[in-house]
Amino acid sequence: MSVIVEISKEIEQDEVISLYRANEWSSAEIPEKLLPALLNSETLVTARKDGKLIGIGNAISDGHLVVYYPHMLVDPNYQGLGIGRMMMELMQSKYRGFHQQILTADGKAVEFYKALGFERAGKTEPMWVYAGNDH
Repeated sequence: MSVIVEISKEIEQDEVISLYRANEWSSAEIPEKLLPALLNSETLVTARKDGKLIGIGNAISDGHLVVYYPHMLVDPNYQGLGIGRMMMELMQSKYRGFHQQILTADGKAVEFYKALGFERAGKTEPMWVYAGNDH
């Protein structure tokens, strides 16, 4: 399987919305906010097979000390094939040496991120004000 994983902001609204809907993420319902949010991220990573967007992830960072990875999605038809790992490894290579790499994981994603070296942040408790309903 030939998949191209790269840092790229070359995305189209329709393909992004399709990927988010396939993963049942509520942000697919607000494309007028989702697309600018992704494009204004410091880093955007994509995975494509035969030109089709099958994965996307982003990073928000101060550029020196802290990076937060808010979104990482792979088309459900391609999950379990190492695509998410390739995407995160590319992101982590860019932010290697940063004092903090932060994300929020739930469900089966917890074990995925543990395998990439993430761990629970001490005694912290995840908190948010959230307008979605997909968690």
